[in-house]
Amino acid sequence: MFPKTRHRRLRQNSPVRELLRETKLEAAQLILPFFVTHGRGVKKPISSMPGQFQLSLDELLKQLAKVEKAGIRAVILFGIPKLKDPVGSEAYAPDGIIQLAIRAIRKSFPDLIVLADLCFCEYTDHGHCGIIKKEGRSNFEVDNDATLEIIRKTAAAQAEAGAHFIAPSGMTDGAVKAIREELDNRSYLKTGILAYSAKYASAFYGPFREAAESAPQFGDRKTYQMDPANIREALKEIRSDIDEGADMVMVKPALSYLDVISKAKEEFHVPVVAYNVSGEYSMVKAAEQLGWMDGERAALEILQSIKRAGADLIITYHALEIAPHLK
Repeated sequence: MFPKTRHRRLRQNSPVRELLRETKLEAAQLILPFFVTHGRGVKKPISSMPGQFQLSLDELLKQLAKVEKAGIRAVILFGIPKLKDPVGSEAYAPDGIIQLAIRAIRKSFPDLIVLADLCFCEYTDHGHCGIIKKEGRSNFEVDNDATLEIIRKTAAAQAEAGAHFIAPSGMTDGAVKAIREELDNRSYLKTGILAYSAKYASAFYGPFREAAESAPQFGDRKTYQMDPANIREALKEIRSDIDEGADMVMVKPALSYLDVISKAKEEFHVPVVAYNVSGEYSMVKAAEQLGWMDGERAALEILQSIKRAGADLIITYHALEIAPHLK
């Protein structure tokens, strides 16, 4: 009886619970993703991600005023190009949508940290994360070495535009090393790298593919993204990226891979970032719309679990709605 009573004394009211809370989640630990497109006055709802939009630059800047006010310190950008082609050339064009967005943010919101996703699935007409060597419904291959060359060009373009961190997400072997070499050769020594080191071939990316218009036109991405059953492989990938020069590493998705986040935090001494991905977000929003659960409460619980597992930072679409509830 007495031990149980003692435990209850430690959670008897909100001030006591907050005082003794073991896991502290802050708005400054959240990174908010944005999908940026060309044009003006564009605020196109993403049907599978309630509350999320494709935004033109003018609309993006309106949202960023809210972001800064909420205490969120960082955003990550995904681009929707005007035209797609086999090599995703708008990804590295000086006037590519991400480069334009970075410049606009750095000018209007100089205190925001800007992370630029570096991948080609949004920019290629085939929807894969690099240059295709063989093409067919069941027989294709991403040319790793050829893809490294356009990764270098894209990283240079994003750094020149003013990105604080480049975030290669295509699981291309040697990408971190190639980016670090390119940035250093061009004297972008302060530009960091957030590596999507453990990116799993997950069913939870479905809504993102609508948001970024990046669904593959044939095949899947299982040959270059990780098998969801593996954890030792994830640790090898993380170690490799750190050795190549990554400043931060990522586990993606987050909620089904809390064990990977925990192990990465335990084994490596760099910041660990977790991506609370589109499918995880949309499940909460769908249940909320149906009246099945309290969406904000569920989102907060999910983010606390990710932080508790060991994530230093969390990329999440919930950031703007949850930030006001954090202290």
